[in-house]
Amino acid sequence: MNIFTLLEMAADAMPERVALVNGDTVLRYDEFMAAVRGAATLIGASDAERIAYLDVTHPAGAVALFGAALAGKPFVPINYRLTEPEIAALLERVTPAMLITGREINAYGVTTLSPDAFLAAALAASPEPGDAPDVERGIAVELFTSGTTGAPKAAILRHDNLMAYILGTVEFMGASEDDATIVTVPPYHIAGISAVLSSVYAGRRMVQLPSFEPGEWLRLAHAHGVSNAFLVPTMLQRLVQHIDTEGMAPTLPALRAIAYGGGKMPLKVIERAMELFPGIDFTNAYGLTETSSTICLLDPETHRAAAASDDPGVRRRLASVGKALPTVELVVRDEDGRDLGPGEAGMVFVRGEQVAGEYHGAGSQIDAEGWFPTRDRGWLDEEGYLFLDGRADDVIVRGGENISPGEIEEVLLGHPAVAEVAVVAIPDAEWGEAVAAAVVTEPGANVEADDLRAMVRGALRSSRVPQAIRFVESLPYNETGKLLRRMVRQDFAETV
Repeated sequence: MNIFTLLEMAADAMPERVALVNGDTVLRYDEFMAAVRGAATLIGASDAERIAYLDVTHPAGAVALFGAALAGKPFVPINYRLTEPEIAALLERVTPAMLITGREINAYGVTTLSPDAFLAAALAASPEPGDAPDVERGIAVELFTSGTTGAPKAAILRHDNLMAYILGTVEFMGASEDDATIVTVPPYHIAGISAVLSSVYAGRRMVQLPSFEPGEWLRLAHAHGVSNAFLVPTMLQRLVQHIDTEGMAPTLPALRAIAYGGGKMPLKVIERAMELFPGIDFTNAYGLTETSSTICLLDPETHRAAAASDDPGVRRRLASVGKALPTVELVVRDEDGRDLGPGEAGMVFVRGEQVAGEYHGAGSQIDAEGWFPTRDRGWLDEEGYLFLDGRADDVIVRGGENISPGEIEEVLLGHPAVAEVAVVAIPDAEWGEAVAAAVVTEPGANVEADDLRAMVRGALRSSRVPQAIRFVESLPYNETGKLLRRMVRQDFAETV
């Protein structure tokens, strides 16, 4: 199958329903379809092998995604926040390409069009009738990973993977004509891709916000009657802080659901968000680029039950990422490949039709039985709720003992003065590596490092006690909410 089929079905069933809004630009589904067919005509007349997109969220991005699919070319969104040398290096990997960007780019093998020019040309083109190619294992999207621990890898998402995810999780025309979602996640993030695909298939109006700002988010959500929203943790945290600072409860009568994901959500933030938005359905969505988006969900009912429970085992589920989707299998294994039981921490493996697990130049990372190593560490409780401890690369090896930063962070975050914390490895002459913690305190709060060490010592083994603790004003995150531990480690290296 081809992801263009999703738009084709939507345009046939609800041509006059509004599909997309961005400022003064409004596209109904029939207009969206005409633009996509026009884009495919433009792409087909070019020598481009890929359609690259380097800009903020814009209608041209969604048109290019489906237009590339109709033309049988991969869509390649690129992080516009990267440095010029980093962008040049990625462009060199995707040429020859048609590049949609508002920047001046002079690169061999790249033909550039601004988003406005591309959208205008697509709408003005004479679309050619025809069906989307249904090439077996055809590539829909090449998505560069965030590169938080190294150079970005080009994850390959095939049409079959993306279609398996959408058809397995979204009801066709499941949204009413009044439903709207506000799209704030950048187009180079898997959540940005899945937001377009799932909204189109459900028939939900997309309200695009090119650059997240809490006040503007609230204004647009109110003005457009937004019913659904997806935020990465840093966005939800900024929204909560903005509301608390303004001292005014948000007035969003149409809002029914907020989903979040893309990074670890501080427990204090989600608890406060649930207080500020009573009656709203909160969902934690955990997924990876390589899995075509979500593989686990912490549903609204579990959010409410966990928040209201006095049972520590139930309440802690608010810090989990939920249970695996019905279409996905998930296991936790040790270093020898043995499946682990409840409460035993190890590596998370997943399999299912939506799991791509493939990189350009490196091939498939899926084993003979269909399992993909997520490189995330975690554990399952007795009911199948998944708790994440961090990436495999984050593990601290102290005297041959593997230590997960997540378990130490969870203890430290239990202190009322601690707002955020990042635990990393630092070099140690005796043990090889030692534990270090960068701590952000709550506004106006103070705590002594020795008090935090005593807290960890009382809850965990002495090997987990941070050798070094630094109090910092903020922690480094990328724009999608992922903690940049390499920068935390670098800061410790520069101050030791």
